[in-house]
Order: sequence, then C-alpha cells, then structure tokens
Amino acid sequence: MFSKILIANRGEIACRVIETAQKLGIKTVAVYSDSDYKALHVQLADEAVYLGPSSAIDSYLQIDKVIAAAKQTGASAIHPGYGFLSENADFAEACQQQKIQFIGPTASAIRAMGSKSEAKALMAEAGVPMLPGYHGSDQSDESLINKAESLGCPLMIKAAMGGGGKGMRVIHDLAELEAGLAAAKRESLKSFGDDRLLLERFVTRPRHIEVQIFFDQQGNGVFLFDRDCSLQRRHQKVIEEAPAPGLSSEIRFAMGEAAVNAGRAINYQGAGTVEFLLDGNQFYFMEMNTRLQVEHPVTEMVTGIDLVEWQLEVASGLPLQLSQEDLNCTGNAVEVRLYAEDPDNSFLPSSGRIHDLRWPEISDRVRVDTGIQQGDHISSHYDPMLAKLIAWGEDRQQAIANLSEALAGYQQSGLADNRDFLLSLLSEPDFIDGQLSTGFIDEHPVTELNQQKTDLAVAAAALYWQTQSLSEQKRLSQPLNTNQYLPKLMSFTVQEQLWPVKLENKDNKTLVSLPSGQLLLDASVEQQRVTVELEAQKVTCRVVAMPDSQLKVFFNDFSLVVSLPVLSHSQDQIGAMTAPMNGTVTNVMVQPGEEVGEGKALLILEAMKMEHTIKAPKEGVIASVFYQSGDQVEAGASLLSYKDEADVA
Repeated sequence: MFSKILIANRGEIACRVIETAQKLGIKTVAVYSDSDYKALHVQLADEAVYLGPSSAIDSYLQIDKVIAAAKQTGASAIHPGYGFLSENADFAEACQQQKIQFIGPTASAIRAMGSKSEAKALMAEAGVPMLPGYHGSDQSDESLINKAESLGCPLMIKAAMGGGGKGMRVIHDLAELEAGLAAAKRESLKSFGDDRLLLERFVTRPRHIEVQIFFDQQGNGVFLFDRDCSLQRRHQKVIEEAPAPGLSSEIRFAMGEAAVNAGRAINYQGAGTVEFLLDGNQFYFMEMNTRLQVEHPVTEMVTGIDLVEWQLEVASGLPLQLSQEDLNCTGNAVEVRLYAEDPDNSFLPSSGRIHDLRWPEISDRVRVDTGIQQGDHISSHYDPMLAKLIAWGEDRQQAIANLSEALAGYQQSGLADNRDFLLSLLSEPDFIDGQLSTGFIDEHPVTELNQQKTDLAVAAAALYWQTQSLSEQKRLSQPLNTNQYLPKLMSFTVQEQLWPVKLENKDNKTLVSLPSGQLLLDASVEQQRVTVELEAQKVTCRVVAMPDSQLKVFFNDFSLVVSLPVLSHSQDQIGAMTAPMNGTVTNVMVQPGEEVGEGKALLILEAMKMEHTIKAPKEGVIASVFYQSGDQVEAGASLLSYKDEADVA
C-alpha cells in the first residue's frame, strides 16, 4: 500500500478520499487554487500545494503543476477524484512516465471510453446492446444533418468526448436541428476541447440505470450491483439510489454481466461505471465512466464496501478480496445532491458566503459527504454542488423516510440552494411508488409555496423579529412569552412584495394579521426557535438572521427568506437586464442603438460551467452595453440599458 498520495481534486471528493486514506494510515497531499486556500480539503490533508489562480484551467487542470506537486511532496500515487483530470488519458500517461501511480484505469482504457463514438463501436463488438445512431468520423454539418434526417425525431445530440450533460441537446423537430448542432458543438468545444458529436435515437421515457464494476490488475472483475439515476435535470443527476427499484433478477444480472464484459473488452482496472438506458425490459449501452462516480456512496451503503479503499488496494497491485459470489446487496440507499442554485429562478447557480450551516445527525443510516463549512465562500468557478446526503434503510420506503428526515435537518443560509426542491421530490407519490424516468422532474415541476405555508413562515419571522428586538433593547437572556409585548406593526418583503404584519394580544394568544387574513396562535420564541400552535397542531421552526436585513425561516419541509422593506424592489427594477449571479460575460450579441424584440438573446453569461442567456424583457432600443466578452460581473450588476421612449421618439 502507498505511504503518501496526492488528491488532484477539491471539495467533497477530495475530503472523501482523505477520509479513507487516514483510516488506512496513508498520508495525504491536497492541491488548491486561490479560491480554495482555506477550503476544508486543504485543512484535512497532511500537506497542501498551491496550484494557481481560481480558474480550473489555470490550476486543477494543469497536469505539469499537479505532477510537480506530487514529486515535490514525495507522493507515490495520485487519486484524481471525479471531474477535472480524472478521465484525462494524457494525465494518466504523464503519471506513468514520472513513475507515479495513477489511482484509476490505464491511459489506453480511458482513451477507449473517452470518445463516446469509439466506445460505442467497442461495446457493439463486445455484444453490448446499442441504440440506433451515428457515431462516425464525418463531422461535417451536411453529414450530421443527413444522418439525423435518416434517424428521425426525437433525436439526441451528444458530445463525443462529453459528460455531465455538456454538449447535449434533444431535438423534437428537425427545424431545431441546425441550431441544436451549433449549440452542442460550441458547448462541447468549450467543455472538452473537442467539438465532435454523435447522434442517437431518443427514448422518450427511459430509466437511467448504471452498474458499478471493479477490476484488479490480475484481470478479475465483478459488478457491485446497480443504481437508478433517472431523476435528472438538464441531464445532470439529482437523486440516485441503489439498488434500482423494480428490476427483475434476470435484467439485473444481464446488465451486470454486460457491464463486466464491457470492462473486460478494454482490459479495465479499478472502479468504473457502465451506464444504460432502460426502455421497458430492454437496456442499451450509453457510456462508460472510467472513474469513481459522484453517487458511489449508495453502492457503499448497500454492499458495506469502501470503494476508495478498493481503489487504493487495486492501484497498489493487490487482487480483489471478494468474488462475485461473495458480494451481497442489503437494504436500500438513496442519495440527493445539494446544489448552490435557485429553483425559484430557473435553477441559476448561486455564489456567495455561507452565513449559517447545520448538518443532520450522522449515523450508520445517514451520511454526509461535503467539502464545505460555515463561512466558506462558494465560487462561481466550480461545479455548484455543496454536498451529498445519503440514507440507508431496510427497504426503499425506509431509506426515503430516513433521507427526508436528514434533509430536513440540513439548514444553510447565505445563498440559494435546492433543499426544498429535493424535499418536494422525495415526497412525490410517483417517486415513492418507484415510477421513475429521466423525464420525472419535467413532469413534476416545482410548485410555489401555498398560502398557508407562506403565512406561517411570515408570522414566525415577525414573532422572531419582535422578540429579538425586545431582547436587544432589554438585554434579556431568558425565553420570552411574545404575547406580553403586543401590539406591534411591522413590514417584510416576501418574494418582491411588501407584506404588512400586525401582532396583537387576544385571549392570551397572538393574533397575526397578514394581507391574506389572520392567524390566532399560541406562540413562544426561544433563541432561534419559534414554536406556534395552530388548530391544535404544534410546529417548530428555526429563524436565522442574515446580512442585509434578511431572515431565513426553516421548517421541516420548506423554507422562506423574508426581508425588511429596505430591500424591496420597485416595479421599475423588476425584469431589468441585470446579472442574476456572479459570472463571466462570454458573448455580447447586441450593440448600442440596436432595436430588439421581447425575448431576444442579448448576452451570454457563464457561471459554474453553465451558459445563461440574458434576454430582452421588452421591445426597445439598446442604449448602452456595460460589459464586453471576458468581463467579470457581480450578481445584480446592470448589463445593458434601454433608451427612454422619449429619446427614441
């Protein structure tokens, strides 16, 4: 086994690898950029080496710098994690040339699976079922259009070197084809340095099933059962579980054997994942990921195997300790990905400082994988995933219940996240019944908070704010009975609207008057906790004061941010052409003096590896463009302006 390894990654996967290495007595070396100099993975490692500026292309993707860091610290092996250099054959080859063990497959195996088109050809030879499509070398627009027309719609465009949904487009009408090809090529070139594409028939309601495989250097291979990753948004996984629900034993083992055959066809070693589309009882090869997957914890929880430990053992030359017959799948595990994104604003990435952070209680049934801590600044330079919450249960229903309870215990204030969206998905009857497909999230859109929940959250915020104000004034430390200090009139801004709230004492209860009506509550406030009893039901929430005169109210199944009126927006500001998040301007498509129609694309902003198009909120003439391609912008900054109607006249 190795005495010291370098982790060529950041965030939660770097912390995850460090955890197992420490368990095995292996020293660890972290690498970091300007943004990550105080990051958790840097603090947990035994040593840390600076790589460069925050941009990944100038730091984490610099092969020479990573290799130099390993040699400088005496690390004999490098674990690439996932993302960044994990599936870069040149990096694996560079490690070999410098006599540093790459903890992963060989460069030849990575290359074989790195091109989706070449991978599909190899898999077809190995007898793995394939979807009809085009994976050829002629990448001219004319050729791609001809092939697409022969395949017909619906059609999937994919980046040949892609992953994570980048360079992927679904075409439902051939009229969309030319624009879809151009967008997919542009995104593929930006993400992978290669604009080659492949085409496949699009299955309208498939499931996304993947099989975890493992091979040692002696040629022994096993599959560690399957995972369902069907719940996706923009082709990126949101909820994963193991084992995949509702599979017959025949399909399960046929997929497992096909996955092992896929690995054997390229002399694979280490951890890998073979991904399939399941259409009824027929499955088709999608791609093979030559690395550890983000969702590997669910496999670990149902098999009891530390996959990172297996990676380290196999990379050091040890054979697999278990055969296929020795492996068991016990219970069920479900994982959610917590992202810094705003579900109420088209899931735009969110960046900023984490003001307050609480995790659920960890146990043998609940696991948290993260690389963040309170006070961290979440940068727009990297993937917006904050953490993964994973729960195990004796059966699927118990696993879902355990995960829902754990997710309710996670509370983060400071930037938008998808906690409430995930809670909503976990409670969907179709999800609980296992009615899964890759279109599930589109078919179950985010719904706004109902009036009752909004009223209750605003009432709790008002009670908390009044009590805290009085506590400060009177310097009290004991719990307060809020009914003593009424009446009180105050106002909040809720979802861009002003909400006057009046608190009064009535029959030893609190009467809360809101724009939508009145609530009569038994209420108490103790520190951050507000307890209210409404219609014989007692509910407790937590209220966190944030910068800029904001309060975030956390209930078990939802949360709400309310602001003091100083933060309210005038109607003139709503819909303005402002930056919705911190990012980089990558393309400006209009000039001052140009006449635009409502909905016209004006500017493209990139943040956290995603493009976001700023569109015209109304017809008019552009007066000014305040930023150019390559400029950094902050959330809320004015990007463009219209000419006044008087000026146009």
